[in-house]
Amino acid sequence: MSLQNRVDPWGEIHAVAERGNMMGNRGGKFHRDDRTLGKRRWASRHWICCDLHWKGLHHEPMGQGYTSLFFLDEVTALAAGHRPCFFCRRKEAKAFLGEARVEDFDRVLHVERLAPKTVADLRDLPDGAMVEIDGAAFAVRGPNLLRWSFAGYVERMPRKPSLHGSLLTCAAITAILRAGYKPRWHMSANQWGTR
Repeated sequence: MSLQNRVDPWGEIHAVAERGNMMGNRGGKFHRDDRTLGKRRWASRHWICCDLHWKGLHHEPMGQGYTSLFFLDEVTALAAGHRPCFFCRRKEAKAFLGEARVEDFDRVLHVERLAPKTVADLRDLPDGAMVEIDGAAFAVRGPNLLRWSFAGYVERMPRKPSLHGSLLTCAAITAILRAGYKPRWHMSANQWGTR
């Protein structure tokens, strides 16, 4: 049986077999001793996205230290409100935050995670942002929208001005994407080319 530790673009945590290519946590341990989740969905406002494999380190997904979470890719993690980790992804974390202080950014981001989603102008969104359209999540990639699933991106459709959706990626992260940060994509996004 799969543990409840796979995150979707809305930030919800599910029990599915697929693991994706990124992991992370939400500031510590929030699972119970029997490796299940109660009502809590984070330990602190420090939500990070980590390398799946780093320098041979291994830990239990729901061990004593923290609750490990898994994402299809960094695009999914960003949509769910996670930022790059300063421990295993220091270079990317610095590029992501620039001069911003981690504490200040995480405080702003946590408020945005809990706020209602807003309608987005799809023409103005940067690559790597995610939107919800008719109950499905789509990642923006060049002139296209890629439909998300736990197993990978499964459909491409053109980004038309007539489309409307709710922005899943928090405004603070969307601004960083707009400024040029390049998130990691799952390999399934490449089936339609890189742009």
